[in-house]
Amino acid sequence: MDIFKLFNALPGACAQGLIWGIMAIGVYITYKVLDLADLTVDGTMTTGGAVCIMLMLNDCPVGLALLAAFGAGILAGFVTGLLHTVMGIPAILSGILTQLGLYSVNLRIMGGKANQAISVDKFNLLVSLRWVKGAPFYKNTIFTVCIFIVCIIAILYWFFGTELGCSIRATGSNPNMSRAQGINTDVNKILGLMLSNGIVALASGLYAQYQGFSDINAGRGAIVIGLAAVIIGQVVFGKIRGNFAFKLLSVALGAIIYYLVIQVVLWLGLNPNDLKLLSAIVVAVFLAIPYLKGKYFAKPVKKGGAPHA
Repeated sequence: MDIFKLFNALPGACAQGLIWGIMAIGVYITYKVLDLADLTVDGTMTTGGAVCIMLMLNDCPVGLALLAAFGAGILAGFVTGLLHTVMGIPAILSGILTQLGLYSVNLRIMGGKANQAISVDKFNLLVSLRWVKGAPFYKNTIFTVCIFIVCIIAILYWFFGTELGCSIRATGSNPNMSRAQGINTDVNKILGLMLSNGIVALASGLYAQYQGFSDINAGRGAIVIGLAAVIIGQVVFGKIRGNFAFKLLSVALGAIIYYLVIQVVLWLGLNPNDLKLLSAIVVAVFLAIPYLKGKYFAKPVKKGGAPHA
């Protein structure tokens, strides 16, 4: 095993982790803020890339293409929200139905093809696999995605501090009390799902540029990676007291840690075909750590309560 190969691969793993960190922030909104299990992201992780690449192939500026990808994700989240709130379908099944329908929609967007490539030499891309090493800092993929993450976290920190944002957080925290206070929880759930899937689709647009193509299977297993980033960030940085912005940052850092671990395991000789199995194991382990820690490693409570003064 050549240690230099590992070090050469780490910048690419870091860049990929940052892009998926944006996606994980979207997952965090539904999983932690709204307390909903949303599987739509497996579909919108393809939709955003498909919309972005196809628009750029038709001479659309990259900024507008990413904005359109964000809008497509919002529409997907809106459909999931309607299925859940208006039609009374459980959130997890609503996400599955939307994800299933998006497969055909994504094929339509990509002109019936399972893959659409874009050239870094012919188009003005924001990020690229070729710009991870050796590129000027202002064009480096890691630097560009970091700017995106900082801006997204700043906007979300501001938004969830507004009256509307606080009502969305209250809906996820205690829906019964929120309804008692006159909050329309159904509308808030729809808004949260729209925002979440919009961010996921934005990440998808960046990821499609990074790898140089959009693929119909790009989002397969995306929810596992997103949950892994959320859980890893919570376990590793959960003891650090921080505000909402720090929690979002920890999710992005969790995605980086996830991809660095994947890269190390591949360097150790893991078969790439086993990556999905490894992802499931990583998520299971980090989900179990808080429970096992509390059950087997918590300090026993002394009998008799606190000592008398």
